[in-house]
Amino acid sequence: MRLQIVTPLSVAVDLPDIRALCAEDASGHFGILPGHAEFLSSLVISVVGWTGGDGTAHYCAVRGGMISVTGGREITITTREAVPGDDLATLEADVLARFHAALEVEKTERVASTRLQLNAIRMIMRHLRPDMRGVGEFS
Repeated sequence: MRLQIVTPLSVAVDLPDIRALCAEDASGHFGILPGHAEFLSSLVISVVGWTGGDGTAHYCAVRGGMISVTGGREITITTREAVPGDDLATLEADVLARFHAALEVEKTERVASTRLQLNAIRMIMRHLRPDMRGVGEFS
């Protein structure tokens, strides 16, 4: 099988011959062998593992993304960020922790952005309808 792991900026992995792949989506871990049915799933932050054509294990930490299997021979993973490596312990400990921390920062920034937007809407409403002062204000 052919494996490609691509990010918006680069191709992190492009291998013409792998024997098997293991990945994780919201329902848990799953495996893909040659001849697998057409498949599309959303990946969580995790480490994707595969066995190369020579029988050695390889890994790549992915920051979520999509996986597709086409023709039972082509596996494509698209992700925001990918870090390939052969040391599973390092990828799980360091890289996944960094990916999860970045996700928390994004959530915090999204909340702050939403608050700013709501405050802007409230200010506009106060100027457009002065009779509504005090309505919908938070302390």
